[in-house]
Amino acid sequence: MVDRTVTGEPGGLRTMLRAALPVLPGVQLVPGLAKDGAAKGRLPDLTLHRADVVVDPAHVAAYAEVCGFEPTEALPLTYPHMLAFGLHMELMTDRSFPYPAIGTVHLANAITQHRALAVTERLDVSATARDLRPHPKGTAFDLVTTVRAGDETVWESTSTYLRVGRGDAPAAAPPDFETVAGTGLTWRLPGDLGRRYASVSGDHNPIHLYPLTARAFGFKRQIAHGMWTKARSVATFANRLGEAATVEVQFKKPVFLPGTVAFGSRTVEEGLDFSLTDPRSGKPHLLGRARRR
Repeated sequence: MVDRTVTGEPGGLRTMLRAALPVLPGVQLVPGLAKDGAAKGRLPDLTLHRADVVVDPAHVAAYAEVCGFEPTEALPLTYPHMLAFGLHMELMTDRSFPYPAIGTVHLANAITQHRALAVTERLDVSATARDLRPHPKGTAFDLVTTVRAGDETVWESTSTYLRVGRGDAPAAAPPDFETVAGTGLTWRLPGDLGRRYASVSGDHNPIHLYPLTARAFGFKRQIAHGMWTKARSVATFANRLGEAATVEVQFKKPVFLPGTVAFGSRTVEEGLDFSLTDPRSGKPHLLGRARRR
């Protein structure tokens, strides 16, 4: 395993451009731009680190506003994903990574927070790719993030991605969480939501920005970021979870912008189940469950 420390702020425009290049015709034939891992069919033995990360309170406030969190002294449960996203992009745009970042589908995300995190804490963030495996619709893999404060692991996340391709029909896909019908709460999402979330997350994937850029990748218009739909859902019940919790979601049908979604939740003994659905058809955009630890 190769451990590499990333200095400065990872991600950014240059990384997004590197993410887009591999999907352009002929790029795989250009020396220096072709992915070394494209023919290997395996994930790189590579872990990327950010050390002694300082959290910017103004950025936390901007993120909380876009995602609907109430102001608190602790970081929103989903916020550390912002500290890791640049590492995810650096990893997926590394020449050793077998697949292009653009066009890779975010299937699911699971976050475990072991305690509340203060804005003033210095954090170490690491990310690695694991568990390349067959999927009925192609090939799946995980990006695993660990956040530490000193010697203490305080936050962990697993994002599952799909590279669509020749599927393996017998491969076992995880069963869907149960859909919770809307309970009267609906959100009208503006057309610029993807751009607003991109401004705080650094995720400028063109499928989220404008109708024209989304259509270039097969969508009728721009779609909401999956991690925004998770964060906005968590914001509705964050004060009911306590400091230590696990929140898992599965991303289903895309949310087109502008658009309207219905939120539904159901209390269970250990926490709650929740969903974002189409208010007309009831079909799910996101399925989730939150459990206190």
